[in-house]
Amino acid sequence: MTSVTISSFAEQAGRPILMGRRWAVSSGHPLASWVGAQILEQGGTAADAAVAIAAALNVVEPQMSGLGGDLFALFFHAETKTVWAVNGTGPAPLQAIPERFRGGIPERGPLSVSVPAAARAWELLVQRWGRLSFAQSLAPAIELAHEGFPVSHNLAASLRAHADLLASYSHSARIFLPSGNVPRPGQLLRQTELARTLETIAREGAATLYEGELADRLSRAVVEAGGLLTRESLALAEADVVAPLSLSYRGWLVWAPPPNSSAHTLLEMLGILQHLPLESWRPLSAELLHAMIEAKKIAFSDRERFTGDPRFGSTLPENLLDSDRLQALARAIDPHRARPVPQRRPQEGSQTTSFSVVDPDGNIIVVTASINMAFGSGFVAGDTGILLNNRMTYWHLEAGHPNQLQPGKRVRQTLSPILLTRDGSALGIGTPGSDAQVQILLHVLVHIIDYGFELQPAVELPRWRHRGLAQESNWPHGTMDLVQVEGRLPNVTIEGLQARGHRVERLSRWGPIGSCQVVHRIDDPLVLQAAADPRSDAYAIVW
Repeated sequence: MTSVTISSFAEQAGRPILMGRRWAVSSGHPLASWVGAQILEQGGTAADAAVAIAAALNVVEPQMSGLGGDLFALFFHAETKTVWAVNGTGPAPLQAIPERFRGGIPERGPLSVSVPAAARAWELLVQRWGRLSFAQSLAPAIELAHEGFPVSHNLAASLRAHADLLASYSHSARIFLPSGNVPRPGQLLRQTELARTLETIAREGAATLYEGELADRLSRAVVEAGGLLTRESLALAEADVVAPLSLSYRGWLVWAPPPNSSAHTLLEMLGILQHLPLESWRPLSAELLHAMIEAKKIAFSDRERFTGDPRFGSTLPENLLDSDRLQALARAIDPHRARPVPQRRPQEGSQTTSFSVVDPDGNIIVVTASINMAFGSGFVAGDTGILLNNRMTYWHLEAGHPNQLQPGKRVRQTLSPILLTRDGSALGIGTPGSDAQVQILLHVLVHIIDYGFELQPAVELPRWRHRGLAQESNWPHGTMDLVQVEGRLPNVTIEGLQARGHRVERLSRWGPIGSCQVVHRIDDPLVLQAAADPRSDAYAIVW
């Protein structure tokens, strides 16, 4: 398929395909990407840059991620050709027992807060693969928080949509609704308390947030407001380096973090599609999207049956990604009819961020970080300036479920950074979007690998997401059997999905469904590529 033909499938947003030969960065905000570039130019590694970007995003994209949340990361070490996963997700507080939530887990507020572990992961990344100090990586974010930054149109819209939530908590309102007003686009937003907290962490290390003076202040603010995040619970936070899962797809090795991430669903979906005749279908066709949606239903059904915290006995079947099993699942897909799912009301999706970096040594890192829903719990912990997550909403309360709430247990996460490697090439990709993450990544990767799309056109293609009863992350499951599509998807595709029995909801032209960031290193000759999603403030920089 020629590039001219390929271009006809995407309504271009005017973003070019970026290429360089030294380093590449793509993140959810231009200031964060610039911070990453600065660290690389100072001699930092991809890990150093990733920590700088994560801290900067805490400042300039506060509704998405930060010290009050979690992350998963994948790191490709170029010299050894090895891929590692980093689990930086915190557990449930020690007093969080199912009996305490007989009336349900609150969606917002202090009781929705789980133990955050992002800072543990930041420090681990620098210690394991960094070249600069932890303080050097945090310095740009401290400057941004002290001096302020211009509020983007997207952030202003998000603040406006969540003003009532933020106004419910005095510290949140003081930071994000200065003088009682929603900041306008271009207005400077300063976060001096967060700057001081980052300075303390830079000086004393991440341990101060979990075992030191910061831990005292943070836990006191949450407990006094009715939450469960005690000093003892904060001390449970840790970050681990673990072996990732992998699957071979069309000559690529696709790498994903293991549970408690549910990124294995992407591997299962790709494995199913590998046994279907994609070469006979056109990009964005109803045949292709139907197959993807049906594969998603199968993979998410397996997630619901098996996925939880492996430290508490929830393990995936050994044959989950076996070729014979995946081939049998592919044969079970009816190419003409959708598998029905009963209907219920949809719930709000989560807000997350993802970014990717390739450094001059060829190392690649992909990080997906989150505080769950937009602005998380909505609760800023006293004078720490830390906006806390509402990750407790992902827990199941029914006995025997692999994701049943237990104190000290890590909740099942949707965070799904992905790396792909093959001889002479490595690619890092991630996106926000809660349960849509793996669906977006499936859509983009298939169009890159199977149909030959360049990175930026593949990222800009109109997307879909399926929402199904008993398959969403928030519990109790309150969704419907619904395929949401961006308005640029061709009418013939929508009609083809409807003819197969899918209930389709057409969104605006650019959704938005997620915000995908990609970097790609190609050797011989060395070329680096980067793409950033126009659906958000995302921005890529290469050199």
